[in-house]
Amino acid sequence: MISPDFLVIGGGIVGVSIARALKSRFGGASVAVIEKESACGLHASGRNSGVIHAGFYYSADSLKAKFTREGNRTLIEYCEAREIPVNRCGKLVVAQSAADLPMLDELVRRGTANGVPVQALSAEEARSIEPRVKTFERALFSPNTATADPRLVMQSLEADAVKEGVRIQHDAGYLRRAGGGKIVTAGGEFDPGYIVNAAGLYSDKIARDFGFSERYRILPFKGIYLYSEEPPGSFRTHIYPVPDLRNPFLGVHFTVTVDGRAKIGPTAIPAFWREQYRAFDNFRFGEFVEVLVREAGLMLSSNFDFKQLALEELKKYSKPYLVALAGRLAEGVRAGDYRRWGAPGIRAQLLDIKSRKLEMDFILEGDGRSMHVLNAVSPGWTCAMPFATYVVEKVEAAMR
Repeated sequence: MISPDFLVIGGGIVGVSIARALKSRFGGASVAVIEKESACGLHASGRNSGVIHAGFYYSADSLKAKFTREGNRTLIEYCEAREIPVNRCGKLVVAQSAADLPMLDELVRRGTANGVPVQALSAEEARSIEPRVKTFERALFSPNTATADPRLVMQSLEADAVKEGVRIQHDAGYLRRAGGGKIVTAGGEFDPGYIVNAAGLYSDKIARDFGFSERYRILPFKGIYLYSEEPPGSFRTHIYPVPDLRNPFLGVHFTVTVDGRAKIGPTAIPAFWREQYRAFDNFRFGEFVEVLVREAGLMLSSNFDFKQLALEELKKYSKPYLVALAGRLAEGVRAGDYRRWGAPGIRAQLLDIKSRKLEMDFILEGDGRSMHVLNAVSPGWTCAMPFATYVVEKVEAAMR
């Protein structure tokens, strides 16, 4: 039986960052992380786009706005201190028609309100940054948006956590809550003083064992990128469309990787179980039924147009269709240059089952014995370090 003062469930970037923040805040306390896989960060934390967001999408009163600007600075500084390559390529957000211009102006307003550097550009100025870009009249440029390799970042964070005294136990997936506050895992039993649940795709299920997440359920969405075979440097910067801010997805865009290559995507295809990466990977019949019933209900009634979203996203399994969408953003986009899919990732998107809406911001629930990170979707990777500090502050307040 292992009895740490703090036990973090989930070894993704949020979980490991919380463990480091707990160790920093509570000095002599013992901190342990349980991770169900053989290494940390094998799910969303190692499969995301690698984009280090700047923070201009979010309303000023949101936790995302609060943490993205600080997370951008902190993560870039961390990478540079650990000699992890960073591509400071910036991001262009482009309009495809006159209908996009009001929202483009809103993004400039939000960036200014959030203290994030953004530049309103003419189409000609945008082409001086990226000669291939297509935009209607105007564009927005974010100089602080960057890219890093999420796998390298995750490996470094895990190594730092261990050096700082955090115990990380792999192959120790959470199984159930036992009597007396004990936790049963695939790697043995734990009797922690306090529990932080950062289990991503399974955070809601674990939270319900502790009496939380009553109105929330995770709805999984599959994200896949299509990689370009053009040489490095074919694109100078990320290119994004003006998003529909009623949904938490940013649309098909160009991402410039750390090595200067481009990829297009991601999709946001509704998955039928939580870890449906390919075909019948990790199939669980109970999850399949639960998610299918939930999605069928949203097809009939939702706070957003789930049916239209699902149908549109399913079309993105077609490479020609995905390339055609990307071709609206840049010149010289040829289907023959985009043939290889990248490794899929699953977005652990929280759904409010009472209001039938997708939650846009980070969400925590907890008490004096446990804290549950229910929603930490994009830009959760960017925000992980300052968000972890916030979580620990909430834990400290709850323990008083």
